[in-house]
Amino acid sequence: MAELANCTKCGRLFVRMSTRDVCELCYQEEERQFERVYTFLRKRENRTATMAQIVEATGVAEKLITKWIREGRLQLVRFPNLTYPCESCGTMIREGRLCANCLGKLQKDLRQMEERKDQNARSRYITYYIQEQEDKNKKN
Repeated sequence: MAELANCTKCGRLFVRMSTRDVCELCYQEEERQFERVYTFLRKRENRTATMAQIVEATGVAEKLITKWIREGRLQLVRFPNLTYPCESCGTMIREGRLCANCLGKLQKDLRQMEERKDQNARSRYITYYIQEQEDKNKKN
């Protein structure tokens, strides 16, 4: 369904009909920049380029190149030295959104929250059960 939105790049009002967060003009500019990066990477001698080398050679922002990697438009299998930053700590990674350390911390925190939730649920149940037993004894 179409909805009105502001372009995240230029602020223009546009009708959003897809998952794109930019207006048509900014989208066309992004596509021109993508072609510039992809043309650069297609050359055999540039396939081993790092992110910094690509940014320097093409003039395209690292953030935009990272966006294309996350969208799957640039596949890292073909470019062995190309990495992008972890969304949490900024460590350079080749897959996913988080590095191994941040992912481990997140999983640990989730386990701890689940354990607390289970403990709270058990303590509430026990408290409720004891109160229920006392109420039955008073009736008899």
